Amino acid sequence: MSKITLVLPYALPLPEFAPDLVRALNAPGLAALLTRTSQHARVPVSEDVRALPHEQWLARALGAGQDGKPAFAGAAMRGFGLDPADGTWFIVNPAHIQIARSHLMMADLRHLALSEDDSRALFEAARPLCEEAGHPLVYGDAQTWFLRADDWAALDTATPDTAVGMDLIDFMPKGERAIAYRRLQNEVQMLWHAHPVNAAREARRLPAVNAFWLWGAAQPAAADRAAHLTTYAAPGWLAALGARRLAGLHELDGALRDDTMLVAGNLAEAAIAADWGSWVMAMQQLEEQLFAPLLAAVKQGRVRELRLVLSSREGLLESTTTGMAQRSFWRRPTLERLT
Repeated sequence: MSKITLVLPYALPLPEFAPDLVRALNAPGLAALLTRTSQHARVPVSEDVRALPHEQWLARALGAGQDGKPAFAGAAMRGFGLDPADGTWFIVNPAHIQIARSHLMMADLRHLALSEDDSRALFEAARPLCEEAGHPLVYGDAQTWFLRADDWAALDTATPDTAVGMDLIDFMPKGERAIAYRRLQNEVQMLWHAHPVNAAREARRLPAVNAFWLWGAAQPAAADRAAHLTTYAAPGWLAALGARRLAGLHELDGALRDDTMLVAGNLAEAAIAADWGSWVMAMQQLEEQLFAPLLAAVKQGRVRELRLVLSSREGLLESTTTGMAQRSFWRRPTLERLT
């Protein structure tokens, strides 16, 4: 029998929307998993760490950070077959920054639609600038690069999903070396402004790649890849932390054979955009392809223990169920714990 941890970023609706969204859901499997439990608790999250609740939880669970501050760069590099060697490495995400009415705002990286060819071209353009500044830049995938900056180790950075859609002034890297970071950022922005890749993207009505986002600093001693971590619909950096990526939830049975932590990221895009109709549809997909099959596996004894880790931008809920807990027939399954 296996022990499964299911991490669902953005599965907790924001309080102001929760009652209506819960009423719109038809999810008896999830209701049983949340109601018939051996333990459940709202988990405190740090407001001093510029990372979302599920990112703080993963940093602790994977041993990739201190006090919930994500330090994923080294493990993600290994996931891409790269050697972080010595020094401090950061994750670098190509990004689109736009001017809102009164502030700068970064678009959701999931909307960037950056191809490998375009990413490689922009990477090769930026690399000499980074190297001239003493910071090697290496390529992971189209959305995930890595920058070595030993003297920037003390920078206080924010994860991209923490900053997306917000006033970027509040989320830019802070610290003694922040000016050096901004200088490099400005040089790359000027180079990319006139780059043929961006001219072609704008002709196709795609957002220009006009900035990069820096975060997740780690040193070689940081945690390695997690052999028990499986991901579905996750950003490249997160998928690289684990040993297995699911192309679809129909592959779930294979992940149930061993103790597994599964991170399913298919709710993120809709929740970040506040597209609650699409969020409900994505939750219904999870009900059919994830919650109901996992509930059956728990009842049949194929899963010894199932822990759910559900989060929103503001909070996190941990809930654990077992076959014994599912026999608590007097507990009427509801979705009230999502609110």
